[in-house]
Amino acid sequence: MGEQRRSPFRVVVTTDPELDDLNSMLRLLLHSNEIEIAGLVYSASGPHHRGDTELGIEPHRWPAPGERLHIDEAVDTYALVWPNLVRHDDRYPHPDQLRSLIRVGNVVEVGDLRAATPGSDLVAAVLLDHEPGEVFVQAWGGMNTIARALLSIEEAYAESPDWESVYRHVVERTVVTSFGLQDDTFAGYVRPHWRELRHREVATRVWGYGARDVVPPADARYLSAEWMREHVSSVGPIGSVYRVWGDGKQMAAGFDDEDYFGLADATRDELEASGFRVWTPPQPAGSWISEGDSSNLALLVDNGLRSWEHPNHGGWGGRQAPSPDDPYQWSNRHAADAAADGSTPRDFHAARWFAAIQNDFAARLRWSVTADVALANHHPVVTVAQGLEHHVVPGTVLALDACVEDPDGDDVEIRWWQYREAGTHPGAAPIEVTGASSVALHVPADASVGDTIHVIVEATDHGRPPLTRYARIIVTIAEPSS
Repeated sequence: MGEQRRSPFRVVVTTDPELDDLNSMLRLLLHSNEIEIAGLVYSASGPHHRGDTELGIEPHRWPAPGERLHIDEAVDTYALVWPNLVRHDDRYPHPDQLRSLIRVGNVVEVGDLRAATPGSDLVAAVLLDHEPGEVFVQAWGGMNTIARALLSIEEAYAESPDWESVYRHVVERTVVTSFGLQDDTFAGYVRPHWRELRHREVATRVWGYGARDVVPPADARYLSAEWMREHVSSVGPIGSVYRVWGDGKQMAAGFDDEDYFGLADATRDELEASGFRVWTPPQPAGSWISEGDSSNLALLVDNGLRSWEHPNHGGWGGRQAPSPDDPYQWSNRHAADAAADGSTPRDFHAARWFAAIQNDFAARLRWSVTADVALANHHPVVTVAQGLEHHVVPGTVLALDACVEDPDGDDVEIRWWQYREAGTHPGAAPIEVTGASSVALHVPADASVGDTIHVIVEATDHGRPPLTRYARIIVTIAEPSS
């Protein structure tokens, strides 16, 4: 069990002990049946570092020695429910396998590169190995442990005749993703020395403390105390560990004027009177706080959107558009998707999927407490008879047929739509419904050779909670034959 390859890529996560990192880590472990984890590494960031008394560096918002850190807490909690999870999917890795991947990286202070660490050594080893597929190295906190790994590789090979081949090996298989840049090591070391290393910056308010500002009004209930209590907090060990407003917990011991999330039902005035600096509005007890770093893992979820294949594809982790200043960098901040009314709300490229994401989370939490597979909902399976890649000439009418099977026997609703922002053809490509699960795509006669059109098949079952899977058909415009 758990030894079958789960995905065509591997992921190494570096993370600081922010409360949202714990929440993201719990979600990641619930997706570990389909995301192959190669490393779980503690790292520093601007808001979090361990310090070192011998060096005269004081700790900042870091759990005291002997306290369990968030990766260990998440994996230990996962271990309690693994016997149930593996009944629903035997690809879930054994807890001991996950524990073997935990390392401490560069945590002494923000931007710490002073020495190699067990965490940076693990990152370097994964980047240098010859396992098949790409490696996604994720910075949920600062990028310094990743930078230290790259520095160690450079130190080991820069003066050798193998340097060029080592450099090419690393940059051709590695994608770095990050929630912003939480230290200066990318600009200060990584980009100047690894100019062709691909970077996808995936910060979005949708997953973070400001989720209420950008989640569509129809989906606001997925942030509410009522929904969170029913579908998250009350659902077994993982739900009880997941951080929500007013849960009485702290990120580190002692008074912290920014960490007021554990206090229930306190008003802004009351918090400020107690010495807190209220930088995000307090919410009802039991409601969503943050899961900011989940945009990193969400772009890797095996849901049929294939968003990991290219930054501009878009999906649960948002859609990244090219940086104007760096040909190897893409960012959510440069992307904009249009809503049904034609407007382009902030972060809609990520927010448009929020209901499906949260229902997926609720279902996986239900798996964690349900030994009987028949008593939980599972995702429909979507395939396209004609395949997912097509090369057609302008003016073609392309017939597409979806086959949708639901493992629980639930009815499934199917919706076809053109994801215009993901393709390069600037106009609409009409989709004509020709049957219960079939359509005809009318490729515009004025489409230019090389343009792409992305068509999404979206299948949502009638289970509880409803679960959605997709298929993405990419149509590339070909040169008409003479």
